[in-house]
Amino acid sequence: MATTGTPAPAGAPPGGDTDYPLSPVPTAARRSTTSVVVVVLGFLFFTPTMITGGQVAVAFDFPRFLLLAAAAAAVLAVYIGLMGAISARTGLTTVLLARSVFGRAGGKWASIVLGGTQVGWYGITLATLTDLVGRALGVQTTWPLAVVAGVAMAASAYRGFRGIEVLSWVSVPLMLALCLWVLVLAVGETGGPGALLGLEGAGGTSTGVALTAMIATFISGGTQMGNWTRFARSGRTAFVSTAVCVLLAQFAMLAFGGVGAAAFGQADYAELLVQLGIVGAGLLLLVLNLWTTNDNTAYAFGVAGAELFDRPDKRPFVVGGVVLGIAIAVSDLGGALVPFLVLLGVVIPPLGGALIGWFFLVWRGHAPATDLTAQPLVRWSALAAYAAGTAAAWAGSAFDVGIPALQGVVVAALAAPVAAAAARRATRAEVAA
Repeated sequence: MATTGTPAPAGAPPGGDTDYPLSPVPTAARRSTTSVVVVVLGFLFFTPTMITGGQVAVAFDFPRFLLLAAAAAAVLAVYIGLMGAISARTGLTTVLLARSVFGRAGGKWASIVLGGTQVGWYGITLATLTDLVGRALGVQTTWPLAVVAGVAMAASAYRGFRGIEVLSWVSVPLMLALCLWVLVLAVGETGGPGALLGLEGAGGTSTGVALTAMIATFISGGTQMGNWTRFARSGRTAFVSTAVCVLLAQFAMLAFGGVGAAAFGQADYAELLVQLGIVGAGLLLLVLNLWTTNDNTAYAFGVAGAELFDRPDKRPFVVGGVVLGIAIAVSDLGGALVPFLVLLGVVIPPLGGALIGWFFLVWRGHAPATDLTAQPLVRWSALAAYAAGTAAAWAGSAFDVGIPALQGVVVAALAAPVAAAAARRATRAEVAA
């Protein structure tokens, strides 16, 4: 429901959440390309991506590292761009897309796994923030900080797309300026651009492992990009703008992290800023970076909860998820949850692969029905395609073969038309009998 005294956006559901968590975003409520882009960039400015870039950079000569970073960013750009285009065409969140593909009951799995992992990561990210800020300020008892920061981070998500956009307009330019500043320092430290490009790596990491690490850092989060690109005015606009943003921002995050590690021997970007004596700016970077990540995280588990319980309002689920996230942050559960959440990361990318395969290869780019209540209870053929992708991702992870997340996406997408054709043949055979 709109705030008292503030008119609801055109096309807003009466008495409901104006971010349309349970229905397509109507044309009248779509946003400008600039608004969508700044929100996407806020989500992409992600500290762990920089840390991964730093860890990979020290193993290769710098030009080769940059080539690998560009390749990883290109893979993510195509995948996330396609996810963004589907949501823009349909106006649906990722979990509502899952309902339209997997069925009214079958799609609930997406809400559980996407919403649940986001709650877990919200708590872990919050714990990381409070720990580092507490150490920087010399504070021993950090649970009050966790409570305050946990609530503050969710405030923009509670307001919806507009709240996230406002925060992103502030944080993205500041973070970019700081990263460029460190780049200048790194070039000076190494003796100039030529010397930086001439740095040799220490080895010990294969090309496959490096690409796996850089792609895996954001592929699960990127699966939910449609939560924001559904506000774009067309699928083509969403694909181009999202793909370009991902290509540039992911490459930049990896490269900035790599530059710091190569020049100063420190892969952790926050620690590097402290090492350089940029403590205040480093703390600002950390807070803004994790805030823009966690408000998107809160938004994601809010819309997942709305779909799971069929409530046209994400806000109660934002509140509930934040309470759970704060509980994780102030307890010792965070460390125990990380391996479990990483395991769930194996099953998330194939979900996106199945959605891409079904939308583009089965439905030929057009969902046959916009009425989500008209979907079947379970579409077993779609779930079979998803299961095939998950099996491929799990096998790759278990036996250290290829790039597990990417394999899961590709197999699930290609299995979609095969499973759909098999289901049609089975239906015809049953009718004939």
